[in-house]
Amino acid sequence: MGKYGDWLVMLVAVMLIILLIYRLFYRWLHEPPSMHSEVLLSRAEEVDDDDEHVKLLEEDGFEVTHGRYKVPIHIEIDTGEQLQSRLFIDMIAEKDGKHYIVKTARERMPIEWTGSGLRDKLMVYALLLPEASGVVYVNARERTVRVITFQFPDQ
Repeated sequence: MGKYGDWLVMLVAVMLIILLIYRLFYRWLHEPPSMHSEVLLSRAEEVDDDDEHVKLLEEDGFEVTHGRYKVPIHIEIDTGEQLQSRLFIDMIAEKDGKHYIVKTARERMPIEWTGSGLRDKLMVYALLLPEASGVVYVNARERTVRVITFQFPDQ
């Protein structure tokens, strides 16, 4: 190569490495907390082994790893008004090395088993923890355990 050819190759290689490190850091910084994050689930309640939902999940091959968890939500309206809300995850369960968010059936909040009904009620959980393999819906009254997965196209 010439006197400057070696330096040019080294400069390009170093710039590519710096760009790769920057992209990895940026992605790590802006990704949501993972399923293994102690920060996210450290405040989860203990699992009640006598709960009928837990027993039903265990019968279906799931292992309940975390109990009920409250996700606080702070909302600000463009007028400056501050609102508070929360989202409840009933449990986190694991099966075959995959993690699932568990929602339990409530009589006063029935679920509509259509695409739009599932989207409106359960998709928020898939978006909240994208590392989860899906949402498990447990209905102790009907003794059913249903796994719902949402697939988003890559853009």
